Amino acid sequence: MTAITIEALKEQQHIIQQQSESAGESTQSLPSLDEVEQILGYDFNNKRLLEEAFTHASLGLGFSNERLEYVGDSVLNLLFTKQQFFEYPDLPPGPLTRLRAANVDTEKLARAAVKHCLHRYLRHKKPLLKEQIRQFSEEKQRYPLHSNGLVDVPKALADLVESTIGAVFIDTNSLDVVWKVFKDLLEPIIRRETLKIHPVTQLYEVCQKRNLKVKFVDLWKESTGFDVFVDDQLVGRGKCSLKKEIAHNRAAKDALDNILRILDEKDTNVNFVEERNV
Repeated sequence: MTAITIEALKEQQHIIQQQSESAGESTQSLPSLDEVEQILGYDFNNKRLLEEAFTHASLGLGFSNERLEYVGDSVLNLLFTKQQFFEYPDLPPGPLTRLRAANVDTEKLARAAVKHCLHRYLRHKKPLLKEQIRQFSEEKQRYPLHSNGLVDVPKALADLVESTIGAVFIDTNSLDVVWKVFKDLLEPIIRRETLKIHPVTQLYEVCQKRNLKVKFVDLWKESTGFDVFVDDQLVGRGKCSLKKEIAHNRAAKDALDNILRILDEKDTNVNFVEERNV
């Protein structure tokens, strides 16, 4: 990012400060941001950047964290690109891209926000967000590292982490400082040995190796779910009333678990027969 761009963004902060001071709504009832710097282990030079990073557009103050989110998204991708380039010197671009994507996606960042309680300081007027965060906090416990698309994730949480990253970057103009601040906050980082394949992708890969035909039946409008058939046999079902994509993923995961069990039993029986015929 050029110095001109940095100066332009800092000028925007001056405008934001004037808007905030002239806003008719009182901010006294909003959560204090004093503890956020303690969580981050970083003291902002420009406190208005911190305020902007934790202000959701729904609050209607004339400014929000959307611009800093845009900056943070780019910074985070570049940081992981650099870190993984040196950590995996022999890994080609394809696997590196999948590894980076797993570490910067919505669920991974939302987990960091909840883990470090950053969501408690988000200033917003989204009446459903609190319940969505509660459900996400419960559901993610079943998947210690990542669910791979099996749980509903409040996007506002990931946006918050990105906007905070963007705020630190604009405050310092240093990628090294941003990485120092956020590396531990983003743990556990998904690495090559812990990266898992998405259930839909894995299901197709397993079946293609066996020349099996996979068919998803979309029942989401009727019953918020999907059925999965492998060679015309029902092997999996998944439901989610909130998002169609999650229902699709859950059906794939259920089918994958069942088809692996069926194939394992089939291989065991074949081996048993072969041993008897020897």
